[in-house]
Amino acid sequence: MLSALSGSIEPRPCAQGGEMDRDGRPQAGEDSTLWVLACSGTGGDILPFIDLGKRLAERGRRVRLAAPAYHADWIRRQGLDCEAFGSKAAFQACLDDPDLWDERKGFGVVWRSVAPHLQVLRELAARESGRCVLLCHPLMLAAAHLAKAAYPDLTVAALYLSPSGLCSSHDMQVLGSLTLPARLPVSWKRQLWRCLYRLGLDPQVLPAINAARREMGLPPLRSFQRLLSETPEQVFGGFPSWFAAPQPDWPSPYQELGFPQAAERDGTLSAELQAFIDAGPAPVVFTPGTGHRHARGYFEAALAALAAVGGRGIFITPYRDQVPEALPGHVLWQPHAPFSAILPKAAAVVHHGGIGTCAEAFRAGVPQLICPYAFDQFDNGWRARRLGVAEVLPARKLSAKKLAAALRRLSASGEVARACERTAAQARASGFASVELLEQALMDAVWARR
Repeated sequence: MLSALSGSIEPRPCAQGGEMDRDGRPQAGEDSTLWVLACSGTGGDILPFIDLGKRLAERGRRVRLAAPAYHADWIRRQGLDCEAFGSKAAFQACLDDPDLWDERKGFGVVWRSVAPHLQVLRELAARESGRCVLLCHPLMLAAAHLAKAAYPDLTVAALYLSPSGLCSSHDMQVLGSLTLPARLPVSWKRQLWRCLYRLGLDPQVLPAINAARREMGLPPLRSFQRLLSETPEQVFGGFPSWFAAPQPDWPSPYQELGFPQAAERDGTLSAELQAFIDAGPAPVVFTPGTGHRHARGYFEAALAALAAVGGRGIFITPYRDQVPEALPGHVLWQPHAPFSAILPKAAAVVHHGGIGTCAEAFRAGVPQLICPYAFDQFDNGWRARRLGVAEVLPARKLSAKKLAAALRRLSASGEVARACERTAAQARASGFASVELLEQALMDAVWARR
């Protein structure tokens, strides 16, 4: 978009040695600014940043991902530079902690894996003399806050992959597994959010943030919520408005991007997987998420449910030890599979409610049974159910009997099938906004500060 804006106007020399567009901004391929895509989390959190990094690099931007060392080799195999922080062993220890998937304890586990590395973006900016644009996963906004405190001219943007992190008091039906009364006043919901931050999040996150601020000679912060809202100049939503419409209390300026197209490891099915699919009726795909290390009970219930309904199944997890050792012929285990290729061939998908899996299921037009554990999964499940394409069965209530009953209802429902068709058409039509739109919004923010 930036290059298209120049039209027939002659480019002007850039102070950095390149060319300027007609608005006086460096053209893509000429600006030496480093575009840092800062992310953390499991594979589903990293994939969208890889995709954006590739697209920006193709437009001539100098791109680097800042991500846990656990993901660094994967990111580099995608042809992207990576600023790795932490260690693979420490990240694996986080995944191995059973509290990670506890609704109330999970955030604390995640935060303890991030907190030792709060200075990573500040250190990176120091090496670049502050000539950076930071596009951050919400987990990395505390690190961006410290970098911005040291380099006030830094431009910071946030990319929210799911709407629950925006903490609206208007479009809020669930708070974790707690279902709220439909007529609960907005003022009451607002107070719930305040209590969650004051009593839950602030005591966990502020000590580490304030210790880092103290080392920098800065006064302490009293609100994590203010840090999240005031650090970024621009907020992007990695989901479409038909999934979550913008709300009056969302940060501004806000820009909708839509669901990213995941930069998958491989978009084709393995020969073993293709042969299994071709050998019988459409299978049910089961996945508790690529980072879930404690899902043995989930897969045991899935195996029993398939026996009860007489169906075929594909179990997807990189951890073979949590899948029953002896699988019958109608069930196949796979460590990985490209959802864009496998879900269109599935009868249904049973998953944890990760936003990336939801998006691929929407595109495939496949019924979903969402079994949320923690984080944004409950809200994503509620929104999918509101679209008519899913049922929600909280993981803590999961049993073979309930799982089988839900699969029977989903497969027999004409209403669900029609809703899946409508949603698939929406998902395919809306797509992901062009990377030029994101680039333009960020460059506007950069030049507004100069």
